[in-house]
Amino acid sequence: MSTQRLKLLSANIQAGSSTRRYSDYATRSWSHVLPVGKRTSLDAIARLAGEHDIVGLQESDPGSWRSGFTNQTHYLAERAGFDYWTHQPNRRVGNVASSANGLLSRLEPVEVVHHPLPGRIAGRGVLMGHFGDGPQGLTVAVAHLSLGAQSRQMQLDFIAELLHDFPNAVLMGDFNCVVDCPEMGSLFRKTRLQPPGCTVHTFPSWKPQRAIDHILVTDTLRCEGMRAVPAAFSDHLALSVNLEVPDGALAR
Repeated sequence: MSTQRLKLLSANIQAGSSTRRYSDYATRSWSHVLPVGKRTSLDAIARLAGEHDIVGLQESDPGSWRSGFTNQTHYLAERAGFDYWTHQPNRRVGNVASSANGLLSRLEPVEVVHHPLPGRIAGRGVLMGHFGDGPQGLTVAVAHLSLGAQSRQMQLDFIAELLHDFPNAVLMGDFNCVVDCPEMGSLFRKTRLQPPGCTVHTFPSWKPQRAIDHILVTDTLRCEGMRAVPAAFSDHLALSVNLEVPDGALAR
């Protein structure tokens, strides 16, 4: 079977903020609500994103005070040369801060769907892009899950229902949990998504000790070369992977 190789990136960009040590959460808390310095971080992230074919973003500000009212997903798409982009605003704190999932692609999606995720606190979502015609097409989902295990369980059950009927699927994002935690089990039981073949620590970025960011693929796809790379000064490292997709999954 002939295949096409794509390069994928998943990045929690922390809205372009800078966090290089735990104390920065307190001493640099201003960086999370002021636009200062974020353009430099975004330009560095754009250079990284530009090396890939499909990029999933988490914590991308869709336009608030802290981003200088810049839609960061759109900005990254333009700077990195992506023709296709979409975003899913999920949470807003007045006009001060807002957060979104984002998807950048060099391939034109045939459909983009936004779903709010269940949870004890509203403000999480999953963004899905479909490439290629029919149920055999490639589906790429981007999600940022909750901190609490109970909410994550509901969210993963919901995502499993969405992806159940898609044999060629990718789910990537900030899961806020390791891959062998109990709530991940139902995702693997109810879909064709597979646990990753290796553990790549992504958090905290300055001393990675936890693998809580993931790129999961179904058993019909083959990925290799998964590695963690800096997303400017975000508190998460980004994940990059090479993906082999059957040609039929991208046919239109």
